[in-house]
Amino acid sequence: MTVMDVAPVVLDGQGLTIADLVRVARGGAKVELSAAARQRIERCRRFVEARVADHAVMYGINTGIGELSEVVLPPEQLRDFQRYLVYSHAAGCGTPLPIEVVRAAMCSRVNVLAHGHSGPRLLIVETLVAMLNRGVTPVVFDKGSVGACGDLSPMSQMALVLIGEGEAYYEGRRMPGAEAMREAGIPTVVFEARDGLATINGSNMTAGFGALELYDADRYFKSAEIAAALTLEVLNANMAAFDARIHQVRGYPSAIACAANIRRLTEGSEMLRQPGKKVQDAYSLRSTPQVTGAAKDAWKWAAYMFEIELNGVGDNPIFFPEEETYLTGANFQGTPLGVPLDMVGSCVTMIAALSERRTNRLLNRNLSVGLPAFLTKGAGMFSGLMLTQYTQGMLVCEDRILSAPASTGSIPAAADQEDFVSMSFTAALKTRQILDNACYVVAIELLAGAQAVEFRPALKLGKGTGAAYRVVREHVKPLVEDRPLQYDINRLGDLVRSGRLLEAVEAEVGTLES
Repeated sequence: MTVMDVAPVVLDGQGLTIADLVRVARGGAKVELSAAARQRIERCRRFVEARVADHAVMYGINTGIGELSEVVLPPEQLRDFQRYLVYSHAAGCGTPLPIEVVRAAMCSRVNVLAHGHSGPRLLIVETLVAMLNRGVTPVVFDKGSVGACGDLSPMSQMALVLIGEGEAYYEGRRMPGAEAMREAGIPTVVFEARDGLATINGSNMTAGFGALELYDADRYFKSAEIAAALTLEVLNANMAAFDARIHQVRGYPSAIACAANIRRLTEGSEMLRQPGKKVQDAYSLRSTPQVTGAAKDAWKWAAYMFEIELNGVGDNPIFFPEEETYLTGANFQGTPLGVPLDMVGSCVTMIAALSERRTNRLLNRNLSVGLPAFLTKGAGMFSGLMLTQYTQGMLVCEDRILSAPASTGSIPAAADQEDFVSMSFTAALKTRQILDNACYVVAIELLAGAQAVEFRPALKLGKGTGAAYRVVREHVKPLVEDRPLQYDINRLGDLVRSGRLLEAVEAEVGTLES
């Protein structure tokens, strides 16, 4: 996807979808701040400035934050306080996050500020918009957020670039933030009262990162259905288990959808018309709709939660200029994001475990309906795909460990003022690892499924599975004799992760149901 392929995404505090965020973060779509959002931002700022002029005590504007919230600052310190606030909170470490994650966080934050309840100057929001549109992406490290007051540490690293500090990526180069802004023609800013905290005080790094992961998880579940369909065909499965009536009488929407996807993928299959079917296949085959459907239903709830977050006001304090008041609370809390991310990560792991069990049935000659051991003609001299299952086992084991929930992991901070924190960003980090591993697991099932096809040469595949087989064979040759397989697995893993496999199959059968 290129910038030329996508229309601008208008940010007005509502209507921002996960798909929109992906267009901005990965596709380079430009963003625009709506006229109504500009008016709301300016109205709120006038209210904040009036209260500052009246010397009203307001959290994070003329008080310290966290455990220091009872410390009231004199007017002459307000500007410097916002800068020092960003400095002190930019305390992360580790490896730089992918550019797409930081862009997603910036887009998410602009949409929060577009509500006009946060109080920064319009200039701050416009600067974030300009950075997105001109490709200036702050360097943000992946360790440091506990989801308290949102993602303060990574968001502060982002905010440094607005004031001409920190580091940024621009036109493929990593450079000082001031240099990136200068080359992009974006003036840096000086934070005034409220500007700094309004820029950083929300769970936007988690929201952006997690939204990208949910987009990828949807594609992963569909790719796992493609792999399952190919396995079902080469094992001559009893497809009664995928009859729509079975799933309709139970009623789970995504089980119904999964069974429909499998039927569409295998439509026209000659392999599935062979005699000798079992009365009932093993659970890893016939339970695919129930298991995958449960994961997809969980994903739908997670997507619902994230789109609330993308269009809500995650901030503190929150200003209500029309009522001439402001309220302090905890709308920055990352728990509404950490819980669904933990759940989706566990579901991805579950589907990877199911994929490994199906692969086992392809490789085990006692279970594979006449296929040779480990899908090789020369078993003994050759080991065929035996070792690929070892790799699957390692990946599934690691994903099971990573599936321990982060959202139960609170470690109090800020002298116990922040005595329950969400660890939502940890949930995002581990969910990314889970997805990466799981894509390799499904890639190995596809590798085995395609190899099994070589032993059923006279039988036609279904419309969707045939497309999947052709894509696999464009990148991986049949295994005639043993060879190193690491590059084959990596290539197929990239096909699954990037969505290219799914796109090729959907070009044949239409869009699969989420």
